[in-house]
Amino acid sequence: MNVKIRIRRHETKEIGQIPLLIFIIVSFIIFLILCFLPKNNVQAEERMIEPPPETEGERSLPPLTETVENIRHGETLSDILSRHDFSPAEIHKLRTEVKPVYDLAKIRAGHKLRLYRNPDNSFSFLEYDIDNDSYLHIHMLEGKYVAAEKNLPYEKEIHMIWGTIQDNLLNAIAMEGEKGNLAYELAEIFAWDIDFTVDLREGDAFKILFEKKFLKGEFVGYGSVLAAEFTNDGDTYKAFRYTYPDTGETDYFNEAGESLRKEFLKSPFKYTPRITSRFSYSRLHPVRKVYRPHYGVDYAAKVGTPVYATADGTVLSAGWNGASGRMIHIRHKNQYETMYLHLRRCYVKKGDKVQAEDRIGEVGASGEVSGPHLDYRIKHAGKYINPLAYRFKPVKPLRAEFLEDFKLLAQNYTLSFDAPLIIFSSF
Repeated sequence: MNVKIRIRRHETKEIGQIPLLIFIIVSFIIFLILCFLPKNNVQAEERMIEPPPETEGERSLPPLTETVENIRHGETLSDILSRHDFSPAEIHKLRTEVKPVYDLAKIRAGHKLRLYRNPDNSFSFLEYDIDNDSYLHIHMLEGKYVAAEKNLPYEKEIHMIWGTIQDNLLNAIAMEGEKGNLAYELAEIFAWDIDFTVDLREGDAFKILFEKKFLKGEFVGYGSVLAAEFTNDGDTYKAFRYTYPDTGETDYFNEAGESLRKEFLKSPFKYTPRITSRFSYSRLHPVRKVYRPHYGVDYAAKVGTPVYATADGTVLSAGWNGASGRMIHIRHKNQYETMYLHLRRCYVKKGDKVQAEDRIGEVGASGEVSGPHLDYRIKHAGKYINPLAYRFKPVKPLRAEFLEDFKLLAQNYTLSFDAPLIIFSSF
């Protein structure tokens, strides 16, 4: 596997001292070695596609002709293949013989379909991108269409960036040359401790060790965030990704092996909405123009913005609720309840089981409101509590039998963070 460590840092000075240069090189080599220990956790896995068996005759054939189809909204397999001289009978045969592996009636707009032909214009094979990680390969064998789902042959590289917040996380990540998806991933990892809509401060700092995926030399997306550190208003939070060797389950833990997950997420959004009204026992109602308690937090957001459950639970009700408009009410363990008011749409119904981070609805402007927003509320033992101020307990920690292995991994990740800073501080 080809893995590269790339470090970005601004404003370095030149230095010509040879002993210091040797120290820098040696330090960086140590840094690279540490990034690969232990191998079963640090090294990014890569599964290469095995091409179909070839005979000597096939190896001598000239290059195939590739035609790429970007599937448009409403297009079917028949629409596409008929443009390439497939008869209705042949299209039916292909769909029928491939269906046990994948139903081609489910091809989706925006995905790509690649058709490969031999020099005599006969069919060689076909590929359809199922999702970001896999594709469907179809070829002829003894007069029948044979299909298999395969993994895209990504090359993964390990990168590291660090920076500071000037205005928001998206811009800070962009300043380091990375895309918004990485910012959302970082916000999601620390969502149990930091509400990125209200808690960020100018001068907050971050470090991220993460994977980037490349296909045929082109960047196609991010892999896993391996480790991250975020300093918010003077408090530093650390996250280390760990996969249990026996079950394959993966989660993020702090350096002591405590789960980053809490009983509740800090916000029912992934990122971006601003707070327009906070928890209060006396607030001027925007519609009725009278002072009354406001037992929730109002988040201003565009109509249709996804709303997520902040903890595991059971839906008590989902639908119209008078002045609250469309509302979802969820019961959680330990006598907690959450409410999501003024929705445009509910994706759940009474009795449904939900998990934290499940999408349950969309922001709307239903009920007594002056504009689109979400009113988010929490009760504990029948009493409303302030979602922004309440301290929730963490969930179960890392399993004891893997704690030593995890701490070694966390130590190596921490050294990976510190080594470049030591190197560049010498300039």
